[in-house]
Amino acid sequence: MNKRQLLLRAIAITTAALIFGPAQAQDFPPKKSVTLVVGFAAGGAADAAARLIAKKLASNIGQSVVVDNKGGAGGNIAHQFVANAAPDGSVLLFGSIGPLTIAPHIMKVPYDPFKDLAAVSGGVNFPNVLVAHTGLGVKNLAEFVALEKKKRGSLDYASTGAGSASHLAGELFNQRAGIDMVHVPYKGGAPALQDLLGERVASYFAAPPTALPHIETGKLVPLATTGLTRPAYLPNIPTVAEAGYPGFEALNWYAFVAPGKTPSPLLERWNQEIVKVLNDAEVKSALNQHGLTPQPMSRAELTEFMRKEDAKWSAIVRERKITAN
Repeated sequence: MNKRQLLLRAIAITTAALIFGPAQAQDFPPKKSVTLVVGFAAGGAADAAARLIAKKLASNIGQSVVVDNKGGAGGNIAHQFVANAAPDGSVLLFGSIGPLTIAPHIMKVPYDPFKDLAAVSGGVNFPNVLVAHTGLGVKNLAEFVALEKKKRGSLDYASTGAGSASHLAGELFNQRAGIDMVHVPYKGGAPALQDLLGERVASYFAAPPTALPHIETGKLVPLATTGLTRPAYLPNIPTVAEAGYPGFEALNWYAFVAPGKTPSPLLERWNQEIVKVLNDAEVKSALNQHGLTPQPMSRAELTEFMRKEDAKWSAIVRERKITAN
């Protein structure tokens, strides 16, 4: 082999190393077991969605994806855990609106959602439905607001905890309707719903899948949903916007994030795989049956979406003087 051939071969080897070296150094799927962390207990909407998506992800990448439920502190424990996890692509978080864009404004959290966590893709979203117990004697949102204005500060509403989506939905409605419902935080949806059914709290911005059975049996009165459009499973219930408060929107949403220092090539590959799953017809159908709407996004789109949500809810926190108590 002459000098020219040796030189060309050396150039080719160097070029290949530059192109393929980083990809080979960051294996996908990661050689370690893949964990999808969920910040809430098994059995809820977040857990159901995570398990549906994880199952399809595992099938697509040919490797197990284990769902790890780390409940507590409104999801903040799970978010802190992932913020501190090894940034090697083996850990993902099914993050939620509260810990990502609300909690940092009402309490001290040991992570920065925009620095210690990295955007991967949107996940799912769903509206809440404002429901009241039958003993309240109201049939629609207008009657509910009129009752609160008549007995200022006498009505209360349950939430799944301070800083949760259901909490802020209520505060946003207080602002828009010019009323002053009292917030009653619970340690999850189950106890909140139990007290509503027992008429120990007047109303609740509930996740539709948990409220629907009680709406169908007439035990709860649905007043309005909090999205801009009516969900298919509650076609006869108006949105808050339709009921007299144009533009009102307070969605629950979950998104995929990873430890903040995870290398970009791994984040991009996870984005591709998750978006592929969320666009799968069978997965979409299964999520819809749980009252969930897939929300695939690019990493840039998710970052922009989170910043808009962060600005929206931080303004409500300031105006309503919301605290974690």
